Amino acid sequence: MARPGKEISINAFYANTPGQNWIGLWSHPRSTATQYNRLDFWIEVAQLAERGLFDSIFFADTSGVYDVYEGTPRAAIERAAMFPMNDPTLLIPTMAHATRHLSFGVTGNLSYEPPYNLARKFSTLDHLTDGRISWNIVTGFQESAARARGMPRQRDHDERYDMADEYMQVVYKLWEGSWEDDAVVRDRERRLYARGDKVHEVTHEGPNFRMSAVHMSEPSPQRTPVLYQAGGSPRGRAFAARHAECVFVSGLPKEKTAERVRAIRQQAQAEGRDPADIRFIMLATVIVAPTQAEAHDKHEELARYVDVEGMLALYSGLSGFDFSQNTFEAAKLAEARGVRTVIEGFSSANARRVSRSVDIANFGPQGGRECFLVGSPTQVADEMEAWIAEAEIDGFNLQRSGEPQHIADFVELVVPELQNRGLYKHAYREGTFRQKLFGKGDRVPSSHPGARYRHRAHSA
Repeated sequence: MARPGKEISINAFYANTPGQNWIGLWSHPRSTATQYNRLDFWIEVAQLAERGLFDSIFFADTSGVYDVYEGTPRAAIERAAMFPMNDPTLLIPTMAHATRHLSFGVTGNLSYEPPYNLARKFSTLDHLTDGRISWNIVTGFQESAARARGMPRQRDHDERYDMADEYMQVVYKLWEGSWEDDAVVRDRERRLYARGDKVHEVTHEGPNFRMSAVHMSEPSPQRTPVLYQAGGSPRGRAFAARHAECVFVSGLPKEKTAERVRAIRQQAQAEGRDPADIRFIMLATVIVAPTQAEAHDKHEELARYVDVEGMLALYSGLSGFDFSQNTFEAAKLAEARGVRTVIEGFSSANARRVSRSVDIANFGPQGGRECFLVGSPTQVADEMEAWIAEAEIDGFNLQRSGEPQHIADFVELVVPELQNRGLYKHAYREGTFRQKLFGKGDRVPSSHPGARYRHRAHSA
């Protein structure tokens, strides 16, 4: 019997690289991950995801090589730990052309790209996808990325978020305030494409950015893309509460995740936003088969291909802590300058008496960064339902675990089970990504800070 409840959001989590979250699985005989630099690979992934009614394919990205492990990039290079890494934005127009409803998220690092350039890039993607684009806002965490761009080191963590708040003001002005809604006329008889009196130069003078410009792109379907964020620090959570429409969560058990979700919703309300305008998405690995025994056999088979050194290179790069010594040093780990949610997850693993670095590199939940589900369709759906209810989240970002078969298995086995429970859609909503997610309009809602920069509000 169907059990109506909250509709679960499902996204496929990818990066434009052969080795992403579970390093080494690219070497599995059935994996097609080494074809990551061919468009046919990405078209197949997109069409599989759309067949399963996934909300989006979400692309992670990095700005530098992972070189914390042993103080060198050797292991990351040799083991394909988020390396090599191609630009994910260039994939999206082709994938959008091969699908009709599937949306796309892409990570954009605002520390290394001027806001004027980023605003035009996302407007272009929004046009080419018919409004099916979102931006995962990151400020960066890699020292290697800073050095690659001629900087001696990364800015301090909270300073990066202060800059990010100002950055958002600039892109909001461009997306929301430069062109009026009726500026584009496309009048062939008068040879008038747009009204000059309705396209405005916007200005900004701040501690980090100065700009005086007309936005180069005419208004796209959403104007401001759907905004994702994954800040785990107090400063990052404050940024998410102010700007994000979807928040990635990981690294905590259900009860602690629920506390964090409630805290961000409360912060959003204090910012004047409607807390219902934020979705929370949990990182997940799903190993599913028709029976529990077959699922555990599949898990054991995949585990043989996970590369320990590659995993430690990945985790060292994400956390900023060198795991090559094979021991947890809690004090030094807490001082690391990497991703706060990753550090928090590893600290939680340490609290569970994981004493050796190698223990977090196994193919399982030891690292504490996600929910790790192995079982039959019923068992997987039960646990997903439990996460939705107890952690107060809205959906899952499915990590790669042997593509493209992991998507095909989920679509074939788990999606029908969730649909039978009344927890998953049977068809896409029409419209832009924002409409599909929230069932409302194309534009950011009036309580969102971006709405303050719409032309009438901006010029009032």
